[in-house]
Amino acid sequence: MSETEQTPTYDLDAYLDRIGWKGERRADLETLRGVHLAHALSLPFENLDPVLGRAPSLAPADLMAKMIHGRRGGYCYEHNTLLRLALEAFGFRVTPLAARVVVGAATPESRPRTHAMLRVEVPGEPLPYLADVGFGAPGALLLPVPLVTGTEFEGAGRRHRLVRLPHDGPLELWELQVHEAGGGAGEGDWAGQYAFTLEPFAASDFEVFNWFVGTHPRSPFTSRPYLQRTTADRHLALDGARFTETRADGTVTEHTLTEEAEARRVVTEEFGIEVPEGLRLLG
Repeated sequence: MSETEQTPTYDLDAYLDRIGWKGERRADLETLRGVHLAHALSLPFENLDPVLGRAPSLAPADLMAKMIHGRRGGYCYEHNTLLRLALEAFGFRVTPLAARVVVGAATPESRPRTHAMLRVEVPGEPLPYLADVGFGAPGALLLPVPLVTGTEFEGAGRRHRLVRLPHDGPLELWELQVHEAGGGAGEGDWAGQYAFTLEPFAASDFEVFNWFVGTHPRSPFTSRPYLQRTTADRHLALDGARFTETRADGTVTEHTLTEEAEARRVVTEEFGIEVPEGLRLLG
């Protein structure tokens, strides 16, 4: 048993029970894919602590209390910290990375590095993998992908690829892209999600990122609720008062929530999240 598994602040058994994963505890590709998918389909994305004006704690004990033993979700720092602890307990070598979200950005450099994800080395595999269970978007990764360009990856109904971007710095700049479906069979286009280098980041870096994203008045996460949940047959999103359901067949239903009671019911029943005390979802 590893040191991570033994720590009193992190309970691997409880984490695996919460995500419903019952496979063998070993450091191989099957385990990485299975745990990654189970986490992505079990724990919702949410920013309710920042809406209350506070950055969530990234301490393992607090993450366990909130997301594993409590009826809450979290955002990228929280999700990928929990995944990292589990993977390290299995024996994987994991390196935290940081990215610039490029969705809606003119250039990658116009955004700070605020997104967290993981580089995972898998014993016996020639390439490391990009793992990320904390990107709050309909096209987020459900399965990890190898760190290689020129290859398209399809998994759990989503298509991704990695490309290299022009870059003046000493390190190569990667971009994760998702294929967005068009109007007919085979149609659509590739859209960037985030850009990153393979420079490792430390826990102290993410504490700063977390404080900025969770408390700065210009952060998009402090102004309104933003929730995402993915299941085997649908994706749910709540952006302010706009509730969107996207079915596996591509059918999209949108509804604007107008009553606080209705919003609380949606968050509780559809997302499985307990609304924190003192928070009004609709302002």
